[in-house]
Amino acid sequence: MVLPTDRIVAALEALLVSGDRVVLEGNNQKQADFLSRALAKVDPGKVHDLHMIMPSVGRAEHLDLFEQGIARKLDFSFAGTQSLRISQLLEDGLLEIGAIHTYIELYSRLVVDLIPNVVLAAGFMADRAGNIYTG
Repeated sequence: MVLPTDRIVAALEALLVSGDRVVLEGNNQKQADFLSRALAKVDPGKVHDLHMIMPSVGRAEHLDLFEQGIARKLDFSFAGTQSLRISQLLEDGLLEIGAIHTYIELYSRLVVDLIPNVVLAAGFMADRAGNIYTG
């Protein structure tokens, strides 16, 4: 099934459950900004307190999720340009850090004790069998 892009927010609201552990992958790839922008548009009354797992926190809307109450907890490896904003969200009590990991540790924990409920992955293309090419 191919989901039209204008229905992604409704799909996220139907699929995500408040408190879910959600991997936002490909967040440092150009095509992945679509996923982070769509997630930032969900209704916090329907989806809130997500535990976000992001290798790289590089986009402003990644942190908009915490300001809006969509997400609460964050496990990540790299923040770069968003580091100051992360510290401000921590100070304001809007964000809780699970842990700051090396990339290898973060990916390892995904199959041990940080198993996600949902994985949002951006791909360049896909085939009919469901295989995603991430570029």
